[in-house]
Amino acid sequence: MTPVSDLSITICSWNTQADLRLCLASLEAERPDFADLEVIVVDNNSEDGSPDMVAREFPAVRLLRQSVNLGFTGGHNHALSVRSHPTALLLNSDTIVHRGALRRLAEAAAERPDAGVLGPRLLNPDASLQKSCRRFPNPIAAAFRNTPLGKLFPNNRFVREYLMEDYDHSLPRSVDWVSGAAMWVTGPALDVLKGFDPEFFMYCEDVDLCWRARKAGFDVVYIPDSVIVHAIGRSTDQVPNRMIGRFHRSMLRFFLKNMVPERPLLLRPFSIAGAVLAIGIRASVFIVKNKIDRLRRR
Repeated sequence: MTPVSDLSITICSWNTQADLRLCLASLEAERPDFADLEVIVVDNNSEDGSPDMVAREFPAVRLLRQSVNLGFTGGHNHALSVRSHPTALLLNSDTIVHRGALRRLAEAAAERPDAGVLGPRLLNPDASLQKSCRRFPNPIAAAFRNTPLGKLFPNNRFVREYLMEDYDHSLPRSVDWVSGAAMWVTGPALDVLKGFDPEFFMYCEDVDLCWRARKAGFDVVYIPDSVIVHAIGRSTDQVPNRMIGRFHRSMLRFFLKNMVPERPLLLRPFSIAGAVLAIGIRASVFIVKNKIDRLRRR
């Protein structure tokens, strides 16, 4: 089979040695599909031996050891700044790439020259679907999703629309955004977007990048016949309350940066107040629930 174009893969890792090993092993099988496949691992000051494992077991991988945690955004942006090839796949360390998945993304990008960002179908480890392509979020959907309010109204249209439950996720299509767990970004798009917004340490940086891609005239496309397994939260579950806070701060930043300016000027103060209230309450509910769950497990 004729190799397709060159590709740089960037991976940001923090204390995920076992998952990272599986991820890198799955990428080794993809090398024959590319003229040159560059894999860059940015290790965010892990304490579990991850960087030594990479150096020992995957000598072809370009390892960038960090003495501080740059965050998900900072780690990927660092890797992107030193990559060898224009096109990049931004990949989580807790993923396993199905054979041929990357070639399919390369083919889809060639078939759709207007696409700047492409995302594969993501599966949970049990092979169930992760809804990794979605519509842009809004505070109302956030107030309902995974909250007591959502349990009272489990079939509410706000969450259904956000998760694109009107779509069976079986055919390629343009979408608002795709998950940063596995995000193919073309060279022309990266020339314009310059990677993630560094103000997002982690969370919502993928939503923001897709928002900016669309504003710059690039399409965002979901490619379901490219399949990658994603074990959600292997790094973030190690410090849950801190991550809950980071997630909601990032969510609020996304709304204030991108969605509030789209509102009529007179309505912006109400939009800001509504977003702050909804997201603040949601974060508090999650933190309290997590603390109660931890006490029950003792």
